[in-house]
Amino acid sequence: MSSVLNVSVNKKPAYDIVIERDFDKLSEELEKLGFKDRKFMIVTDDIVSPIYADKIKEAVSGLSAEVYVHAFKAGENSKNMDTVTAIITDMIEKRFNRKDVVIALGGGVVGDVAGFAAAIYMRGIAVVQIPTSLLAQVDSSVGGKTGVDLNGYKNMVGAFKMPALVYINISVLNTLDQRQYYAGMAEVMKYGLIMDGSFYEWLLGKMYEIHDKDADTLEEMVEHCCACKQRIVERDPLEQGDRALLNFGHTLGHAIEKYKGFTLLHGECVALGSVAAAFISWKRDKLSMDEYYEIRDMFVPFNLPISVEDIDVDEVIKLTKSDKKAESDGIKFVLLKKVGKAVLDKSVSDEELKAGLNEILYTEDGE
Repeated sequence: MSSVLNVSVNKKPAYDIVIERDFDKLSEELEKLGFKDRKFMIVTDDIVSPIYADKIKEAVSGLSAEVYVHAFKAGENSKNMDTVTAIITDMIEKRFNRKDVVIALGGGVVGDVAGFAAAIYMRGIAVVQIPTSLLAQVDSSVGGKTGVDLNGYKNMVGAFKMPALVYINISVLNTLDQRQYYAGMAEVMKYGLIMDGSFYEWLLGKMYEIHDKDADTLEEMVEHCCACKQRIVERDPLEQGDRALLNFGHTLGHAIEKYKGFTLLHGECVALGSVAAAFISWKRDKLSMDEYYEIRDMFVPFNLPISVEDIDVDEVIKLTKSDKKAESDGIKFVLLKKVGKAVLDKSVSDEELKAGLNEILYTEDGE
């Protein structure tokens, strides 16, 4: 089985999202784009590289005699300008020009860093996204957001750089670390919560298949998430409006992520932020109490946290003020009206944020 989604930007065809179960069609897809006799720089990390870099080199070897691999240390701590500088320096030394291609092979950090390097090298060269984590497959590889952290502040330096192609091989999820796999489920569930209640119900009904990484289920799940993001990105490619709904759970999630020194995974923090946002939605009478508790508890079967230890609530709130989503008239906060319907709100107060954080703050007495 395979699937292809065609993404348009400003009503013009921009790139395809190809969903496969192997890398057999990668060379064909690249050749369709005219990427023959180009240099390729495979940007990856030191966890993914030993597993998949040679497979990608082999897949594109018929297109080019010059295929290089640049691997950096895995993790959020590498998502910085030093890593970008090293990638660009490598491309300069290998005489890459504007017709050459960057291949981002990895999870969300790799996709963001490699995409940003491609966006600024010689004012922009082509980038192909090959996401290897669930989070990257369903979210970060689609839509053209790239960037790095600065002094620990999430994604403060970046650019919109639409990929030439997103090639998703769902079989790579079989080698993904289990914690990383379940972290990706926070972004999967986000789509059900903000725009598709029937998908939310489908996820709960497919819980065992998702745990078992059933290939048919994963393909359907990944394709549905990509289609959801496709619809939003096509309406709002540069996040001037509706695309901000994709930040559900992220405002507080990013702040918790930074406060905890990136010891929690991004998806784990999104889950925590989602619980807090759902709690605020309940307290504003947008959700019923039963709806809130159902949303909160649905993260548990997917091994995602719904409480966090050792955070200073006031400090976390301060960190939300330096988030890139903050504006002069307030933070664009995403609330739920119901499962499947989200709204943007700039009126969420510090007191409400504190209440949401206190709801997810774990204490020894369980209160």
